[in-house]
Amino acid sequence: MGKQKRAYFCAFVAVLFWSTCASAFKISLRYLDVLSLLFYASITSTAVFFAYLLFSKKLHLLKALPKKDYLRSALLGFLSPFLYYVVLFKAYSILPAQEAQPLNFIWPIMLVLLSIPLLNQKIKSKDILAIIISFVGVFVISTRGDILGFKLTNPAGVLLATGSSVIWAMFWIYNVKDKRDEVVRLFLNFAFGSVFIFLSMLLLTGVKIPNLGGILGAAYVGLFEMGITFLFWLKALKLSKTTAHIANLIYLVPFLSLVIISIAVGEKILSSTIIGVILIVAGIILQKL
Repeated sequence: MGKQKRAYFCAFVAVLFWSTCASAFKISLRYLDVLSLLFYASITSTAVFFAYLLFSKKLHLLKALPKKDYLRSALLGFLSPFLYYVVLFKAYSILPAQEAQPLNFIWPIMLVLLSIPLLNQKIKSKDILAIIISFVGVFVISTRGDILGFKLTNPAGVLLATGSSVIWAMFWIYNVKDKRDEVVRLFLNFAFGSVFIFLSMLLLTGVKIPNLGGILGAAYVGLFEMGITFLFWLKALKLSKTTAHIANLIYLVPFLSLVIISIAVGEKILSSTIIGVILIVAGIILQKL
């Protein structure tokens, strides 16, 4: 298999895994509360990244890092996995998966908006049009098609789902100038994030031992939303001739997610959700052209 074909294979595997995660979140939250799901998923991911560093003989990179890099990882670990997934999982706990997933997917548009004050980037007329198109999609989903009524069906859930996209965009902005090995960064982020989550559990809910359904759900989320899938995506980026060859495949995720949500979770997919997803993805693609 040629190098580019291997890149496509790794990218498609990542896209397929990520497409199942909205359903996995919704199903897992039937067995676990938000913090418990996040904690057990996060330590699973931390173990995956540690194993990768061990077998690829990169553990020595951790020893070579200065203290400021550990402080940076602590900050990033607070943003994600801690804060980002707490907000996202809470959104999934109160919204249908078909609504939470696309509302979270607007993070590239949030990235454009946050880049203006944080990176001093200028916004173009094309960007403004793209933002408007995507936010019309958000409004269509949030009102379930009743756009003339101007009434959100679940304001708290909509705020949480879209708010998670802001946190994810901030996380990527602060990652822009970080030149450390990607897996080293991921391992430290999740290690620090797991500590924050554990402390939150001690203070708020207590540490709970999950039943079998909870264990399987958390392990799946940890492996295929946060862990192995990132490794497949990074491998695809390294193998591909250019990032553009595979980057656009990520736009398949919200559409595949709806199919899997319908089958696995049993939600009847609304026409307003489909229209909203098309508008959101169209806006993102327009902005990236």
